[in-house]
Amino acid sequence: MGSVSKEILQDVPPYLRVYNDGTIERLVGTEVVPPTADSATGVTSKDVLISPKTAVSARLYRPTLSSPTQKLPLLIYFHGGAFCIASPSFPLYHRSVNNLVSESRVIAVSVDYRLVPEHPLPAAFDDAWDALRWASSHVPGGTGTEEWLKENVDFNRVFLAGDSAGATIAHHTAIRIGTKPDPNIAFKISGIILINPYFWGKEPIGSEAKDSMKKAMVDKWWQFACPPGSSLGLDDPLINPMAKGAPDLSGMGCSRVIVTVAGKDILRDRGCLYYESLVKSKWEGKAEMMEIDGEDHVFHIFNPDGDKAVNMIKRLATFINQQ
Repeated sequence: MGSVSKEILQDVPPYLRVYNDGTIERLVGTEVVPPTADSATGVTSKDVLISPKTAVSARLYRPTLSSPTQKLPLLIYFHGGAFCIASPSFPLYHRSVNNLVSESRVIAVSVDYRLVPEHPLPAAFDDAWDALRWASSHVPGGTGTEEWLKENVDFNRVFLAGDSAGATIAHHTAIRIGTKPDPNIAFKISGIILINPYFWGKEPIGSEAKDSMKKAMVDKWWQFACPPGSSLGLDDPLINPMAKGAPDLSGMGCSRVIVTVAGKDILRDRGCLYYESLVKSKWEGKAEMMEIDGEDHVFHIFNPDGDKAVNMIKRLATFINQQ
């Protein structure tokens, strides 16, 4: 018998292809590095299982301590990748979070949430919630067993952070904790860090209207990741927090937010609109925005040693540690 030809069913450049036999070929973001004891920064990392039910794990990071019981802020981090690629062990993400931990002096939990299309949204958002519950199990008197969290986390200083799609996850997690408190989450969120957030919408704004080719590419990313059965498409509240029917920004469950945008990023104007909408809302917290001129989307991931990336990480560290 002749062989059956393998055809591309869905092509989502530059990320992946889905073939008619169900095979998924990820084109980028597949490399991994093991957890390390980094001699340059003094940051140590290790991998842990968060949920036996879903097999969701996380990579933990801890800087050099001044004493075995030193208490540090907790940073729960969500990586980017359009919801469909990458992981905490991807070399660029491992280094980026390592650098942020070194500069800001935090214990970090970098969540390896489940990816589209094998696990359709909102699986990634559910995994973020499970990560908060898991972290909360380590508050004093809790049932958690991870020593780094039990011994070294100050649960009065908990932050959420993410870049691109990870920033989108951080936003929705903060909204959820502000509007639907969970008795299994015993701490409050002090602040969230949104690095080049992946927010989008049907009607173009700003530079989106001037670059139809790039807009079509970003449209395709969300059309691929959009939850099955969603009738709202590019204006689904999961990707457009300013869309009709999206949770009101006044419900943000933290007291501080910082948004970073990059001048050449087609997602820049959405990040600016989000910041402006948050400031104008009835939310009673404090919002900050940092724009990095001359750089593109998540530039700090690809050029972590550049002056602009180093300065941005320093600003984020200041945001975490300000009193």
